[in-house]
Amino acid sequence: MLPGTTFGAERIVEVLWSRKLLLALLAAAGLAAAAAVARYLPDEYRSEALIMVVPQRIPESYVKATVTEKVEDRLSMLSERLLSRTRLEQIILEFDLYRQRRRDAAIEEVLKWMRRDVKVTFNRNESLTISYVSRNPAEAQKVTERLASLFIQENARDRESQAENTNQFLDSQLDEAKRRLMDHEKKLEDYRRRHSGELPAQAASNLQVIQSADVQRQSLADAINRARERRILLERQLVDLENPAPEFRETAPGPGGDAAQAGQSLDQRLKSARAAYESLKMRKTPEHPDVRAAERNVKDLEMELQTQGNGSAFEAGDRAVPEAPTGTPAEAFRQRRIRDLTVQMADLDRELQERADADAKLKAVIADYQARLDVMPTRESELVELTRDYTTLQELYRSLLTKREESKISADLERQSAGEQFEILEPPRLPVRPFRPNRVLIYLGGIGGGLLLGVGLTALFVYLDSGFGSEDDVSRVLSLPVLAAIPVMKAGRDREEHGSPRTTGAVLDWWKRRRQVNEL
Repeated sequence: MLPGTTFGAERIVEVLWSRKLLLALLAAAGLAAAAAVARYLPDEYRSEALIMVVPQRIPESYVKATVTEKVEDRLSMLSERLLSRTRLEQIILEFDLYRQRRRDAAIEEVLKWMRRDVKVTFNRNESLTISYVSRNPAEAQKVTERLASLFIQENARDRESQAENTNQFLDSQLDEAKRRLMDHEKKLEDYRRRHSGELPAQAASNLQVIQSADVQRQSLADAINRARERRILLERQLVDLENPAPEFRETAPGPGGDAAQAGQSLDQRLKSARAAYESLKMRKTPEHPDVRAAERNVKDLEMELQTQGNGSAFEAGDRAVPEAPTGTPAEAFRQRRIRDLTVQMADLDRELQERADADAKLKAVIADYQARLDVMPTRESELVELTRDYTTLQELYRSLLTKREESKISADLERQSAGEQFEILEPPRLPVRPFRPNRVLIYLGGIGGGLLLGVGLTALFVYLDSGFGSEDDVSRVLSLPVLAAIPVMKAGRDREEHGSPRTTGAVLDWWKRRRQVNEL
């Protein structure tokens, strides 16, 4: 190629046109080679099935689905399972596919061919297309139908299995939560039993017991004061009876006519004693010391009155008061009165001791319940900690119970095929035209390959050509003006024999020279 040569669009067209015969021959050769290749390539047929995602038939506001994965993720996972070795081997053996390849190659190579022929395409409208390519159109249709059914079955099995696994997981978690809740309830029960009476909920009852004990102590204190006052009074009477005045001893009634007067006063005392006894019976219990003392006083007066009426006052007095120094009725009455006062004082002492013991018991009860009230803040903090954990466990148990019931409903929904399902919208059809090879494309490729080869050879020839093609080349390379151009002259016989230039380059040179002659 001459130095400084540039190629514009016109120049390229001229060069290609000068080699048009070569280009035509190479394009024809490429077409023939493509036709030969297309003739020997086997026909392959493709069958397709369109699968749509059918949403859940029951509203999710009533029943929530257990499977919460995105449709795209689930479709991708199912497609990987569909193209797994187990599924593909099952289909290959079922339809006896790749018979020759199975004899000549390993199963891994056959699976690679199977995966190349199976295609799963995900669409934007939550659908997918499953296709299979085979040399037999009926086989392509059957295999595609089998793949689509396996895809749907795998989806249903996967959703049901996931629902069952969710149920089992929730059952195990619910059992564990129930066990922990029962253990905590037992701890609370042991705590309440161990600290019974010291719990915050029992503060009101403890205060009521303390208030009731205080009231009882006040009543006991009043009764003790009254008993002490009565005992002091009895002590004074006893002292007066044990140490009578001298005037009383000198003027004591004699055994004769004064007996009637003494008996008359005794009758009046008996009536008064009976009235006092009846009054005490109405106000107090029969076991009360005052009632018992009044009863004894009435009996003594009745016995004394009976003794005086029979005229044997001395004997009666001697039996009633054997220790009396004299046998006068007054002395006998004094002795009986001393005994009564002594008995009453003993009863009062016993009553005082009983009331004192009761007061000590009430005081101990108050101290015990007050100690319970004092320890309640500590028990409250401990119980709050236990109750907080118990409340957390209760909420967890209720939440798991609700989720388990919802999961059971969702599992029933999947078993009844009422959840989200895959449905074949367009079943696979029997292909009538081959999918591969595309012979038109092969032909065009052969022609294009021949033309590209011709262009490459033309470029190579131009690069290797170092001759002058025109006066412009001479002027550009030699920097000399061209004075004349002599065209190629041929005899008439040569023109008749050849009729046209032998080569396209000669024709082009002849055409250029003729144009130059016409210009001159």
